[in-house]
Amino acid sequence: MMLWSSALLVLLGPSGPLWAQRPPTVFVDLDLSPEQRWEHLQEAFNTDLMKKAAQILISSQVPNWLHKATSPIVMSLEKHIPQPYAGEIRGIASMMKMNLADVVILNFAYEFTAYCTSIVAQDENGNIYHGRNFDFPHSVLRNLTMNVVFFKNGEPAYFGTSLAGYVGLWTGMSPYKFTVSGNQRGKTVWSNWWKNVVSAVFVHNFPVSWLVRVTLEEAKDFEDAVTRLSKTPLITGVYYIVGGVRAGEGVVITRDQKGPADIWPLEPLNGGWYRVQTNFDHWLPPPKRVNRRLVVSQSDDTSIMFVYLYVFDQTTRTTIYTTIMSAATPREYTAVLRQKVLQLHLKCY
Repeated sequence: MMLWSSALLVLLGPSGPLWAQRPPTVFVDLDLSPEQRWEHLQEAFNTDLMKKAAQILISSQVPNWLHKATSPIVMSLEKHIPQPYAGEIRGIASMMKMNLADVVILNFAYEFTAYCTSIVAQDENGNIYHGRNFDFPHSVLRNLTMNVVFFKNGEPAYFGTSLAGYVGLWTGMSPYKFTVSGNQRGKTVWSNWWKNVVSAVFVHNFPVSWLVRVTLEEAKDFEDAVTRLSKTPLITGVYYIVGGVRAGEGVVITRDQKGPADIWPLEPLNGGWYRVQTNFDHWLPPPKRVNRRLVVSQSDDTSIMFVYLYVFDQTTRTTIYTTIMSAATPREYTAVLRQKVLQLHLKCY
């Protein structure tokens, strides 16, 4: 018996299935002015809770002295942020009754502290599936996690899973075209954090999550998406994991600021029916204490291959949500909040 058309994707926790623990959905109308697009956040989230969570994140990511010294500068830099993101950030700040500089800082802070695991896989029928765990060192983000549906001309254009107050996307799908997730590459110290912000506002390189969103909105198909995600200048390195709708359409793109450092496609005919990417280059041995790569085993029934994605609970990393998606079956897009360590089972027949 086959679920998800050709694969069975089951999330199990210590106390059973967690499908019911889903984040709220926010609708964004791209035909509205950027300042108005995120007004529905107020219907899904408590404004005071959003402000409190944002303050926790900012205080933990930016030293207090640096926050005070740079807030006026960030205010002046806001005019350098391209549209529609400048307008959307301004609208969110107004709706949340937050200092505009804090919302700008918050959006850039999310760019450099996301530790994640993503997998793209193909079953024997050529169907492509994409799963990801989004990890962040502050569990308060569970209270800010949301699914977002972006509408254009009255129709759903693309959607993803994100965080309230954040205009970028780390996880998303363009229906019947492609899926994409982004993973932070390596570690970013706070001094480089600010160099990357300057790169974004003065050199006009893309923040990594903004490029995901632009690609979801503009790319025509899987190939177009891979080209855009590979070649567009970025403010920092990142891993982009992309899944399409046809057999063989799956790839991990390892990015430098200026272009691709490596392209790692699916090769199902040679045994490469899945690719897994964490926060370390796939061609290097993973650190032993944070090895989140897949363990592949085969059951007694040789027709069933089990892939286990173990996410270990560490003091420096907390899994916020898990998303499972396939561009060929967009209605089955699923995101669940993670309260405890989970095990993701992917059965391919």
